Amino acid sequence: MSTKILMKCAKKGINLSPEAYDLVLNQKDPFDFISSVIIKLKSKDYSKKDLISVDKETILNIKKNLKTSISTVKSNEKITKNNLKNSNKNQNNITEEKSKIEKYEVEQIKNESEEFKRNINKSNVKYDFKIIQDTSKKSYTSGEIENLITYFQSRYEKLSKILSKKPELKNTQKIVDIEENQSMVNLILMVKDIRITKNGHRLIEFEDETGTIPILFSNKNEKLFKESEKLLKDEVVGIIADNNGDIAIGTEIINPGVTRIAEKEMDFGIVFLSDIHIGSLTFLEDAFNKFIDWINCEYGNKKQIKIAEDVKYLIICGDIVDGIGVYPNQEKELAIKDIKAQYSEAAKFLGKIRSDIKIIIAPGNHDASRVAEPQPALPEEYAEDLYKLDNVEFISNPGVISLDGINVLIYHGRSFDDIVMAVKDFTHEKNDLLMEELLKKRHLAPIYGEKTPLASELEDYLVIDQIPDVLHTGHVHINTYKKFNGIHLINSGTFQTQTEFQKINNIEPTPAEVPILDKGKYKQLKFI
Repeated sequence: MSTKILMKCAKKGINLSPEAYDLVLNQKDPFDFISSVIIKLKSKDYSKKDLISVDKETILNIKKNLKTSISTVKSNEKITKNNLKNSNKNQNNITEEKSKIEKYEVEQIKNESEEFKRNINKSNVKYDFKIIQDTSKKSYTSGEIENLITYFQSRYEKLSKILSKKPELKNTQKIVDIEENQSMVNLILMVKDIRITKNGHRLIEFEDETGTIPILFSNKNEKLFKESEKLLKDEVVGIIADNNGDIAIGTEIINPGVTRIAEKEMDFGIVFLSDIHIGSLTFLEDAFNKFIDWINCEYGNKKQIKIAEDVKYLIICGDIVDGIGVYPNQEKELAIKDIKAQYSEAAKFLGKIRSDIKIIIAPGNHDASRVAEPQPALPEEYAEDLYKLDNVEFISNPGVISLDGINVLIYHGRSFDDIVMAVKDFTHEKNDLLMEELLKKRHLAPIYGEKTPLASELEDYLVIDQIPDVLHTGHVHINTYKKFNGIHLINSGTFQTQTEFQKINNIEPTPAEVPILDKGKYKQLKFI
């Protein structure tokens, strides 16, 4: 504890005298106390000093102020409201909505209530919590070629079942059944290869279980050509094409898509987190402590605390810790260089959260789960201290849960990297469009064999079988929100400052911005 306090002060440019240091250690909770001291010292009164020397008298004055007054540094409350917009976008009447969004700068008003103590008494709150899909104990792949064939057959069959319900695809045929003089073909196909001709057209080779067929998408048909640019290797689509004997010319691309869903009533709140990266030197510890104070109803203005009071569930969508050996020279950017110690530190933070909130944790690519997707839930051998917390549930990536009837599809989002590389119009910053595209394709990671490692399971668990009420992703460290066909698309950003990788790729994160569905309405709180 003593070393940790000194390191924390050193990072913040604070030098404690021996008397001040002894006084800090004698507090009931030295680490929490020094966090409060740092916030005080780094206020506007001290902001011009690079190094702050702190003596015993300064500590005593701060302690007195913390006990007798409530610091009220008020920030402007920002509320952005977007009216619902409905517009027909294509022949399938895919509708995009912009929901009402409320964003708040969390005010620095801390209540003088007692600190919540976790795991002393279990909560009496009744949860209607169900795990709908968890692949943690369903891995049967041996890595042999037969498994890979079965995997793609599973993908094709699942998506074919969805596509065959489309009116325009009721009379499909197989490639082998195409007759020589047939003028039009109606097929359900998997993308095998994509090429650009010398005239700039897209020549795509498709396949089904009976054979292959090349189909040309002409750049003279601008709308269809633009749709063809979004086609990814290994995805399954419906294709209607003119067949003139020499080559088939595509006339329509039909995605599996999602139908509009009805809005469900919610009388509770759900908080969404991801990419906390505990253990990293760039982890925003002070901001995360503010978040914990807020969710414990100890921080914020009356309106913000009322939002916290309504919270019933907290979902963490991967990368709760920074991990070990995830990328070259990572150890230089780590504050905690042992994976078990990282999860122990995570347990200390989550252990401060009040016990009537159920916490659901899925892994990401930085966590100590297998790298290939689907990733099983965090293994207890590494995250033992997290497993000791009474109200924490663990699930695979991806996973589907039901929270009092609200179905949430949790996917960390590593496939975003591949999609951005494959389609020129997609970016990490606009990951709400990536989420929308995955829903249209009804698959979370269509491309096999690129940056996103996919396990060749006997069943493809990354097909989106059922339409969720919420799709929650992370990975890119950039908050986005959109409502698409009644589905909340939420990327929960990060609690980590810009990494070296992001600097190289000009990616600007949006740290410490926390999304909440508060009784069905999207809201966002900022803790930095």
